[in-house]
Amino acid sequence: MTQSHPRITKAVIPAAGLGTRFLPATKATPKEMLPVVDKPAIQYVVEEAVSAGLDDVLMITGRNKRPLEDHFDRNYELESALQKKGDASRLAKVQESSDLATMHYVRQGDPRGLGHAVLCAAPHVGHEPFAVLLGDDLIDPRDPLLKRMVEVQEQHGGSVIALMEVAPEQIHLYGCAAVEATGDGDVVKVTGLVEKPDPTDAPSNYAVIGRYVLDPHIFDILRKTEPGRGGEIQLTDALQQLAADEKVGGPVHGVVFKGRRYDTGDRGDYLRAIVRLACEREDLGPDFRTWLRSYVAEEM
Repeated sequence: MTQSHPRITKAVIPAAGLGTRFLPATKATPKEMLPVVDKPAIQYVVEEAVSAGLDDVLMITGRNKRPLEDHFDRNYELESALQKKGDASRLAKVQESSDLATMHYVRQGDPRGLGHAVLCAAPHVGHEPFAVLLGDDLIDPRDPLLKRMVEVQEQHGGSVIALMEVAPEQIHLYGCAAVEATGDGDVVKVTGLVEKPDPTDAPSNYAVIGRYVLDPHIFDILRKTEPGRGGEIQLTDALQQLAADEKVGGPVHGVVFKGRRYDTGDRGDYLRAIVRLACEREDLGPDFRTWLRSYVAEEM
């Protein structure tokens, strides 16, 4: 009989990074607020959490991140101006972000890595399993990765990480998982993890991407985790301990993702994400695709 585990309702979104790869744009604007077409990248991530049934969202922020809070708050002056104009369409778009979820915020005063950012969520999460969504990874809503991960966690317990097959020469850019097959084609058991390995030492070409569903025992491990690669507390190191000893916090499984993912943390991929999403929009796509074909033809 399949064991049932507690329903997950909380999502944690680390958003304290400095966004140095996008300077000077991010000197005064949080990188999470950079627009992807006409919505900030962070809104796509919150929408993904909500669509998976996680409507309690904690954002880990830092200095100069106040615009994130403002975006998900009400703006009565703007709403009033749009109401007076009778602009119902734009009013709905403005109100959409403030009505998405119950938002909470905590500052990561000392930026000591992803593991430390996740640890900042401990008082809010308590003893419940929870999801972590990294803002640089946008998952197409037509490919419900997080929902599938929640299902796997509720079935097996423990923790679940998102994996994606990459070319061997790219594995040094990611955390990498050693895996064993299971009875489900898209689910593997994770037996080990290593952060950004040399391709010759990588246990597989399964890369860890920015979605996690974590057992709360991860907090106990993170409190004891020493700084690792880059002098930071690595979430991968804590997950390695969970994978090595199921008695601590249950097994670690991986969901192998083969859908559409947009990496907005890289300037080139950020531009490609905008182009792809704009092409697929009903209101923008037809004209934009026509222009794009003409532009490419001219450049070729």
